[in-house]
Amino acid sequence: MARLRETHPEVTVADVYEAPTVGALAARLDTLTTPAVVDVREVRPVPRRSGLVQLLLLLPLRAVGGLVWVAWTMLAVQALAVATDWSWLPGPGWTATVVAAVLLLPPVRAAAAAGGVRLLLRRLTPGTYPRGGSTHLRLWAAERLVEELRVGTLASVGVLTVFARMLGAKVGAGVDLHALPSLTGMLTLGRGSTVEPEADLSGWWVDGDRLVVGPVRVRAEARVGVRSTLGPGVVVGRRAEVGAGSTVRGDVADDSFAAGAPAARGGEARGPAELEPAPRRRGWPTVYAVTGLVLSALPALAVGLVSAASLGAALALGVDPQSPADLALLLVALLPVLVVGSLLVLAGLVWSVVRGASTGVAAGVHPVHGRAAWSAWTVLRVLDSAREWLFPLYSSSLTPAWLRALGADVGADVEASTVLLLPSLTSVGDGAFLADDTMLGMYELGGGWLRVERVKVGRRAFVGTSGMAAPGRKVPARGLVAVLSAAPRRAKATKGSSWLGSPPTRLRRAAGEVDEARTYEPGRRLRVARAALEACRVLAVGVAALLVLAVAGSIVTVADRAGWWVAALVAGPVLLAAGVVGALVATAAKWVLVGRVRAEEHPLWSSFVWRNELADTFVEVVAAPWFCRWALGTPLLPLWLRSLGARVGRGVWCETYWWPEPDLVTVGDGATVNRGCVVQTHLFHDRILSMDEVRLDAGATLGPHGVVLPAARIGRHARVGPGSLVMRGEHVPDGTSWVGNPIGPWTDATAPA
Repeated sequence: MARLRETHPEVTVADVYEAPTVGALAARLDTLTTPAVVDVREVRPVPRRSGLVQLLLLLPLRAVGGLVWVAWTMLAVQALAVATDWSWLPGPGWTATVVAAVLLLPPVRAAAAAGGVRLLLRRLTPGTYPRGGSTHLRLWAAERLVEELRVGTLASVGVLTVFARMLGAKVGAGVDLHALPSLTGMLTLGRGSTVEPEADLSGWWVDGDRLVVGPVRVRAEARVGVRSTLGPGVVVGRRAEVGAGSTVRGDVADDSFAAGAPAARGGEARGPAELEPAPRRRGWPTVYAVTGLVLSALPALAVGLVSAASLGAALALGVDPQSPADLALLLVALLPVLVVGSLLVLAGLVWSVVRGASTGVAAGVHPVHGRAAWSAWTVLRVLDSAREWLFPLYSSSLTPAWLRALGADVGADVEASTVLLLPSLTSVGDGAFLADDTMLGMYELGGGWLRVERVKVGRRAFVGTSGMAAPGRKVPARGLVAVLSAAPRRAKATKGSSWLGSPPTRLRRAAGEVDEARTYEPGRRLRVARAALEACRVLAVGVAALLVLAVAGSIVTVADRAGWWVAALVAGPVLLAAGVVGALVATAAKWVLVGRVRAEEHPLWSSFVWRNELADTFVEVVAAPWFCRWALGTPLLPLWLRSLGARVGRGVWCETYWWPEPDLVTVGDGATVNRGCVVQTHLFHDRILSMDEVRLDAGATLGPHGVVLPAARIGRHARVGPGSLVMRGEHVPDGTSWVGNPIGPWTDATAPA
């Protein structure tokens, strides 16, 4: 591709697949008439003063998160004061405890977040602003504030709709909103419209050294599919439909269907699953809100139960701490029991919720305000969160057994990572492979109705990272659904076929020869060795638990010596310090476990793959929650990525830590990596971990939710638009603009707003 684009910069991977012979390709090149747009704009690095302002803003932002920690600590200390005779505890008193409990309620956190966001973004208008300028930093701070208050984990449809109105969005009656609204307040959701989970309604992105902001309008009775992205200025017309996984950059006409990346018109809208509007019952929004509140409390419940039992046993054995320091030492001694016990109890709670709610799940179309829809929503909601809560269970040899326990029909020798599914409606054949963040059978919404259907993944099939299978779809036996792609309709899902994009198109692919003993049929020795190494993942959970004890212990110590008000003031800096420690631990784990990673291949059943997964567990369990979430977009994130082996230039704007093998990543000065991007330095086809370098040259831009595959390169000041897939080995020429899944020339890129 790099050689071809020296003379034909507009050629795409699709051209090569459609013309597989030299003669056919030559004829194809002669017909190309759409030139790649060349933008001579120089993208300068983010100003250093912007990074300094961000570092200063982290203090008050982390202080907000510190208040949440202080509230939780107050509840724990008051509970201990009531349950024991430890008079030395700095009890906050019932008044302060009640206030803390109220502050932790999701509606209160949502209101606080909305108030802060509106204050930060007042007088924000559509337009283009400098990257790293005051407007951009205000928007960045607003996002971090929402993260500090954990509004994204509200896990409640009703609260999300209320939150959107709090932000200033115009939300009509009967709206089903299952994704976070835009923080800009420039969101309009018409009467009866529907937005499915993980849709991006942000209405902004960083295009090189420019921030592009615009309104997002979804008209009455329109539908936006799961994992779709609506760009700034987009209008989705009345009764229109946006297909799952689409990236919309232009308006969608009334009553039309648009799908793909970039989205293109595909005929008339299908309309909701039922012609008549579903009945709306007043009590159901409350049911969803309460359910979301209960589900979000499951980790705290698990930790509380295990802690109470452990401390009770210690007291029964005569252990009686006499000071906060004694209590801290006791908790450290009990840490292995607390970690393992909490994981087991939390897994049991998740299992109970899923199995109980699954009794109400049935294939078909159901009113959102009804038991069947509520059951499906509850199962997917708790399993979505469980991928974070129980991360050591995923992408391991235990994952298939876990999915079977939840009710899924999972065959032998299946490999599954962080998959999201409806267990009772999912069948996975022997030897199938489900990569990171795959989604099988997410519900569809429209007109107040919710539709779920059975999904089947065939024997030895492969579903790539962020791949999707819609309700009723099938991944054929020995078939492949590529990265960021969708499964075909059942009628097209022939054995051995491969599919790319959304909507999917047929992909030519020849399966390679593999060593069955190291891929599909390992011996007992390899299975035991893998299980032993995977058991070490609990160490990452132990480190995270130690950080929890350190932060909570610091808060209690300060409260004991200077009062709870002073503890509230120091909580923010304590969290900052804990985050830096978490990042350093993840860095140390990476170098100890895998050292410097090189471009090479390893079979699934090999020590390197297991050690690499263990290092990733430290990133996801320790670094991600303690450091990355608040460091996104700041100079601290590139600094940490450099410590992992990445080569990152100065003035880089990066909003993602999903760089699986950082040693293989090079990002030049002033480059931009937007939110939700994956710099994918490996592929796992045929159960072979194949790694190669990825390069973003100086000033390059990767748009929101973009994915770059191994051996790809984005040239100097080149731009890849939102929701795009840069294929393996592709070279995007300097100064050109590309978009799509897979990418093609972006002919209107000169007017991104």
